[in-house]
Amino acid sequence: MPRNWDIVIKNALLVDGTGNQGTYADVAIAGDKIDRVDRRIPATAKTVIDASGAVLCPGFIDLHNHTDLAALAYPYCESHIMQGITTSVVGNCGLSMTPLEPRNLHLLKQYLGPFLPAGFDWGWDWRQSGEYHRRIESSGLSMNMAPLSSQGSIRLAVRGFDSSESSPSEIEEMKRLLRDELEEGSWGMSAGLIYPPGCYAVTEEIIELAKVVSDYGGVYTTHLRNEGDRLVEAVDEAIEIGRSAKVKVEVSHHKALGRHNWGKVNATLREMEKARKEGVDISCDCYPYRACSTTLTACMPPWTMVGGVQGMLERLKDTEARKRIASEIRDSSVEMENMIKGSGWEGILIASCPVNHEFDGKSLAEILSQTYPNRDIYEAFFDFMLEINGEASMVAFAMDEADVRTVLTHPMSSVITDAWLTKAEATEKPHPRSYGTMARLFQRYVREEGVLSLEDAVRKVTSQPATVVGLPNRGLVREGFAADLVVFRPDSIYEESTFQTPNQYPRGIDHVIVNGRMTVAFGRHTGALAGRILKKTVI
Repeated sequence: MPRNWDIVIKNALLVDGTGNQGTYADVAIAGDKIDRVDRRIPATAKTVIDASGAVLCPGFIDLHNHTDLAALAYPYCESHIMQGITTSVVGNCGLSMTPLEPRNLHLLKQYLGPFLPAGFDWGWDWRQSGEYHRRIESSGLSMNMAPLSSQGSIRLAVRGFDSSESSPSEIEEMKRLLRDELEEGSWGMSAGLIYPPGCYAVTEEIIELAKVVSDYGGVYTTHLRNEGDRLVEAVDEAIEIGRSAKVKVEVSHHKALGRHNWGKVNATLREMEKARKEGVDISCDCYPYRACSTTLTACMPPWTMVGGVQGMLERLKDTEARKRIASEIRDSSVEMENMIKGSGWEGILIASCPVNHEFDGKSLAEILSQTYPNRDIYEAFFDFMLEINGEASMVAFAMDEADVRTVLTHPMSSVITDAWLTKAEATEKPHPRSYGTMARLFQRYVREEGVLSLEDAVRKVTSQPATVVGLPNRGLVREGFAADLVVFRPDSIYEESTFQTPNQYPRGIDHVIVNGRMTVAFGRHTGALAGRILKKTVI
C-alpha cells in the first residue's frame, strides 16, 4: 500500500555509495530515515522531487575539515552544505576548541585566532567536548558533525607550549583528558605533528595516547610530522604508531610538498599498501588541489613557538634569533616543514589577515616588496609577522598535479576539503576548497579527465569515509539508513570558486537533504537546521 512519505525522489540515477554501477530508482523518506528504495515508488508524499537527468547519492561525508572552529558563528554552514556535504568529521590536525584549561586558554585563543570569525562572542564557557557540542546543538546546525579528540589541544591543556619531553604523570593526565573526550562520544584522536604544541610530542607519547584510542575502537588520524623532505620517514612513524598501538590510522591530506619532493607519494603509498598486508589498518585522504592552506605561523621553526604565538613574536624582536630563524629556513637545517622553501615567497598567498584585510589575496613576495622595499626578504618577513601579530592564514602552492592525481585515484584514499566554514559575503580570500571541493571532484576528475568513474568518486566521499571513522547508517543509500542525500547533475556540476574569487558556491547541486529535512532546494539554502552532533556509542 502507498504511504504518505515526507519526501519521494523519483527518476534519479541512484549511485548508492558502494562503488557499484548506478541504476535508476526512486527513494522515499519518512522522518529522518530512508524508508524505501525501489524501481518505482508512488508519488504520495508531501514533497516530490523529479530528479530526471540527475544523480541521487548519499550525502557527502567530509573526513577532514575544521568547521568546528566556526560552527557557533556560522550555524547554517553554507560553504559546506552548498557543496552537498551533510556530515563533517571535525577536530582535525590535533587542534580543536576542547579541552579547555583556564590557565592556558589565552594560548589556545591566540593560536586559533586566524581561523575564528571576527566579532563573534564565543563565551569560552565550556571545558570538555560534550559541553561545547551542546552549545553548538542549542544554536542549531545545518549539517552533522562527527568529532575527533585533538592531541595538540590536549597537550596544550596540560603543558602549554612547552617543547620539553612530557613526564609520566603528564602523559597520564593527557590520557585522562583523552578518555573523558572518548567517553563523550569522540570517534578517535587527531594529531598535527607539524604544529606546536603537538609536534613537541615524541613518537612514544603519541603511541601511549593511541593505545587509549584503540581501547575505545577509535581511529587515529595524523597530519604527518613532515610532508616534504622527510615524508617517507613520517609515514613510517604513522605506520609504527598504528602497529604498536593496534589502532586504525588515517593519513590526513596526503601529499608531497616542494618540487624536489614531488613523486615521493608513489613510495609512501607502497609503504601503506605493504603495512596493510602486514595487518596495519591504514588509509589516507586528499583534497583535489595543488595548493595547501594553513596558518602563517607554520612557516616558522617549531622552537620559535615555545610559549605560544606571543613567545614567537618576542623572539622576532631579537636580532640573534632572527639570524638563526633565517638560516634554518634558508638552509633547511632543522627538521621542520619548510613552507617557504617548498612554495617560494611568490607561491604563498595571504588568505586572511584579521589585522589588515588589505593583505588578503596577495603573495608574500608582493606584500614584502611593497611594504618593506629594499629590505632583506627575511627581515621584511619578520617585520611583517610582528606587524600582524602573527595572525594570518595562507594558501601555499607547493604540490604537483600528478601527485594529486596519484593519491586521488588510489583505492585507499578518501576525498576531503580540509576547509573551515566561511560565508560568501566574506572579504577574506580562503582556499577555494572551502566552496568547491566536491564540485571539482566530479567536474574535473570524473567528467573532464575521466580518471575516476562517477561511482568511485561517490564512494570516496560517502561510504569510504564512513568506514574509516566507523559511522553507522550513513554513507549508503539503504533502507533504514539516515536520510542524508544529495541530488546533483553530473553533466553540469561546476566549481565556481577560484583562488582569485573563492567565495562562490558551486553550480549543479540541486538538493541536499540532512536527516530527512530539505536543507538545499533548487540550489538555495532553505534555512533548515537539521544537523546533529554524531557521537560514537561507548560500550
